[in-house]
Amino acid sequence: MKNSRRDAIKKLIMAPALLSFPALLSTASFSGRTETASLKRLQYSVNAYSFNDEFRSGEMNLFDMMEFAADIGLNAVDLTAYYFSSYPKLPKKPEIFALKKRALELGLNISWTGVRNNFVTANADARNRDIKMIKDWLDVSSDIGSSILRIFTGRNQPKGYTKEQVKTWLVEAFKECAMHGADVGVIAALQNHNEFLFTADEVIDIIKRVDTEWFGLILDISGLRTSSDPYAEAEKLAPYANYWFIKEHVYHNQVKTPTDMKQMAAMIKRHDFRGYVSFESLSDGNPKTIIKKMLEEFKKEYNKR
Repeated sequence: MKNSRRDAIKKLIMAPALLSFPALLSTASFSGRTETASLKRLQYSVNAYSFNDEFRSGEMNLFDMMEFAADIGLNAVDLTAYYFSSYPKLPKKPEIFALKKRALELGLNISWTGVRNNFVTANADARNRDIKMIKDWLDVSSDIGSSILRIFTGRNQPKGYTKEQVKTWLVEAFKECAMHGADVGVIAALQNHNEFLFTADEVIDIIKRVDTEWFGLILDISGLRTSSDPYAEAEKLAPYANYWFIKEHVYHNQVKTPTDMKQMAAMIKRHDFRGYVSFESLSDGNPKTIIKKMLEEFKKEYNKR
């Protein structure tokens, strides 16, 4: 059931990319086959947070990030809400369409947009405001051609409430977001972010309780920090993942170590994943150099026979 659910989500994810590029449609066979050559390869992306300092200083903007992504051979970009020029206000259609048009010119998809929300607060009004904000950005995602909107749980369990009580708030909020996502054709996807759900089992429990193909998982290898083996935790989550997030470090019982690209590539290949793998740098140094190196190391391992 897990694999069939994941496969259904994958088809939803890849559909906008196929529809955006007629050349892909023209080479696809619709004679009953469910798989095409274009669906058998990974797609590579970069997350905007890699350039947080550059965005904040004005050294770069989202258009500059797109140029970089195209230059190193990526397929897509992840555009986070707080780097749009209009933020915290919603972007106007001209800004959305300018980004969309430039992506097309560079041969890129806009695979992902993301917001920061907090559904673990005891303040129901605050949770409802964040649900409204997520719905608004699901609309933006649909307009810009993105298949997925990244959302979080929020952090810091409120005093006086059990973890199970807070999980019921999460499930209710995620269900409402996913329902709107279904209306506009965008998956609301949880990124496991080392905030409130710390283990694979906890994340899986929430996915099962929300129980809709319009609620997905962005599997963040760096967000699994409480286990001695984050790769084993990722292995549990892999059947549910519809987007992979690779950073340059993983954590073994909170101890930071370099990501083993050989293990990552083998795991993704073993689970026959066919969607997006996105890279993000959180280290000091030139993020362009770091991202390019991560991409090269991963592809070298993934392409081994």
